[in-house]
Amino acid sequence: MMVEGLSCQLQYIEEVIYSSFYFSDIFITYHHSSPHSIIEQIPMHSLFLSPFNLLSLPTSFQPFLLLLNLHLIMFHFLFLLLSFLFLCFIILINFISKPCPVYLVDFSCLKPPSHCTAPFSKFLQNASMFDIFNTDSVAFMAKVLRSSGQSQQTYLPPALHYIPPKTHLNESIKEVQMVLFPIMDDLLSKTNISPFDIDILIINCSGFCPSPSLTSILINKYSMRNDVKSYNVSGMGCSASALCLDLAKNLLSVHKNSNLIVLSTEILSSGWYSGNERSKLLINCLFRMGSAAILLSNKKEAKRNAKYKLVKTLRTQRAFDNTAYLSAIREEDSEGKLGVTLTRDLLVIAGETLRSNISLLGSEILPLSERLYHVASVIKKKLMKCEGVYVPNFKSVIQHFCLPCSGRAVIREVGKGLKLSERDVEAALMTLHRFGNQSSSALWYQLAYLEAKERVECGHKVWLLGMGSGPKCNSVVLKSVKTIVGDSNNGPWSDCIHHYPILHLD
Repeated sequence: MMVEGLSCQLQYIEEVIYSSFYFSDIFITYHHSSPHSIIEQIPMHSLFLSPFNLLSLPTSFQPFLLLLNLHLIMFHFLFLLLSFLFLCFIILINFISKPCPVYLVDFSCLKPPSHCTAPFSKFLQNASMFDIFNTDSVAFMAKVLRSSGQSQQTYLPPALHYIPPKTHLNESIKEVQMVLFPIMDDLLSKTNISPFDIDILIINCSGFCPSPSLTSILINKYSMRNDVKSYNVSGMGCSASALCLDLAKNLLSVHKNSNLIVLSTEILSSGWYSGNERSKLLINCLFRMGSAAILLSNKKEAKRNAKYKLVKTLRTQRAFDNTAYLSAIREEDSEGKLGVTLTRDLLVIAGETLRSNISLLGSEILPLSERLYHVASVIKKKLMKCEGVYVPNFKSVIQHFCLPCSGRAVIREVGKGLKLSERDVEAALMTLHRFGNQSSSALWYQLAYLEAKERVECGHKVWLLGMGSGPKCNSVVLKSVKTIVGDSNNGPWSDCIHHYPILHLD
């Protein structure tokens, strides 16, 4: 009996020693291996011990197995927590980096006073009374006026109604006040904001750049805040207003919760040419008085009152080409008189500049089917020497068009190139007829025409296309956020919209 009891005790001691070595190996492996390698070495039923099995083990191993289970649970918990935090971080970065939508709240266009009207007869009579223009120059200007597409009701600033015209600095400053102050007042009244609410101010005027700047004149007049950010854009020609909207979009992507105003005009008294070179006389005949003020905002509450959302802006230029660069340039004539020269290559250069801008814009806004048709036609032309290339149908995504108002022939050519109907080019032709070429602000008179005709419905897209010296071509795509009605009694068209459109202008 004593021998049997002793053998049982020895067997029990042997099992304990064996178990001790087994679990000590696991413990060493745990400190030098990953949890996954431990799991591979330990049977699954031993990882999650039932209370019965746990009690049946020696007491010295129970804390170790509990610790092992706790480590595994903590590992999975930390993995899930880190995954969740990483996902939240990605969502937050995407939300922060997403630009705020920019809304065009409203805009105003100048309706010049009636005493500034410049019918052809008055313009030519005054020109013939100047000592500077010879008979050939007056006859040339008369021919240009008759073929320009302008009516007898366009406007010139008071300084150019004098004989001879007053082109000194004081008169130009008076013209600035005449064209910018009224539209600023009207825009502030329309949108119910005060000058103190303006965070950013941009003014574009191509030919007149005084010191202090035009923005300083406005800031002084309206006593704006001392931290208002101001930008004075000059030398950009007729495309400057569309260019300023691209600048505004970039600024509002950086400055959150801000109101931005763009003022577009051209000061004609500073650009008057008093010589006899025909290439410079065109400016005297084509450009007329006008200005526009536009309020843009990225504030959340702006969407409730806004007319449009800024969808797309695109800028292209051809200043790298010498011929294009010199096609419209301000320089002195042989007698030292300053003027803007327009060369015979101007229309060809404008077509090339426009083509590159349209191609880039089309690749971004046109549906895939239109882009494929265009690519296929280009390939077919190269391989089979076919004539012509498929012109994409921009009317599939754009409902309204505001085109360069450089002249009737330019409007017709642009419309023909884009396959636009007579109704599509109506706003540009009627604006040219009623107000003339107002440089950069002409685009807004066209948009005002469309609104006065109550053609802009919710969801409609408007393409503002500006071309100017440089040469530059700038596109802006707006999307209407509401149907615009009731504006026929407001704005520059209020007293004459019922007379338009005028048929057979040609």
